[in-house]
Amino acid sequence: MDFSAFEQKIGVVFSNKQTLRQAFVHRSYLNENKNVGLAHNERLEFLGDAVLELVVTDYLFHRFPETDEGVLTSYRAALVNAITLSSASEALGVNEFLLLSHGEKKDTGRARQYILADAFEAITGAIYEDRGYEAAKGFIASTIFPRLDEVLKSGNWIDAKSRFQEAAQENTGITPSYKTVRETGPDHDKHFTVGVFLADVKVAEGDGKSKQEAEQEAARNAIKEKGWM
Repeated sequence: MDFSAFEQKIGVVFSNKQTLRQAFVHRSYLNENKNVGLAHNERLEFLGDAVLELVVTDYLFHRFPETDEGVLTSYRAALVNAITLSSASEALGVNEFLLLSHGEKKDTGRARQYILADAFEAITGAIYEDRGYEAAKGFIASTIFPRLDEVLKSGNWIDAKSRFQEAAQENTGITPSYKTVRETGPDHDKHFTVGVFLADVKVAEGDGKSKQEAEQEAARNAIKEKGWM
C-alpha cells in the first residue's frame, strides 16, 4: 500500500514506512492474516495516547494562563475523546488505509468510531517514534488544535453530569444514577457503555474509552432526551 498521499496530507514523510503501516493494522486483521509479517497498532496507540495528552495539555496551559486546572482538564477531555479523534481521522482519510478483518470492515457505527480514534493515537505514536516529538506536536497542532473553538462553542467540555443532576433534581426531585451496561475490548483498551437512570428508568446511554467518559456522554444524551437544554 502506498502511503505517499497520506504522508503529504499530514505533512510528515516517514523514514521507516513500516512504522506508519503498522499504525493502520487493527488486531482483527491479524486474526485473518496471521503470516502478514506485521504487528497490530496497539503499542503505537499506547505511545501516541501519552504524546497526545502531553501536547494538548501544554497547548491549553499556555493558551489559557488564567484558567484553573479543573476547567483545563475538561477542555482536554473534549479534545482527546473518541468523538474528536475519530472525526480527525475521518478528515485525514484514515478509513482508506485501515487494515481490518472482513467483519470489522462491515461495521461503520460506534465500533468504527473507536477504531478510527485508536488509529489516530497510533499514527501520533508512529510519528513520534519515527520523526520525534516536534513532528508529532506539529501533527497534533494541525489536526486537533483547530477543533478547540468548536468544542468551546458547543459546550461539550462542560461537566454534563453536573448539568443533568441539577436539571433532574429541579424537574423530578430525583438524583441520577449510573450503571455500566457493557464492557468490550481487551483489558488495555476497554470500551464502556453506561446507562443513566432516574429511579429505575433508564433515560439514555453513553459510550467511552473510560467509565467517566461514557458517563459524560450518557448525561449529554439524557439532557437531549429530556429536552433540558
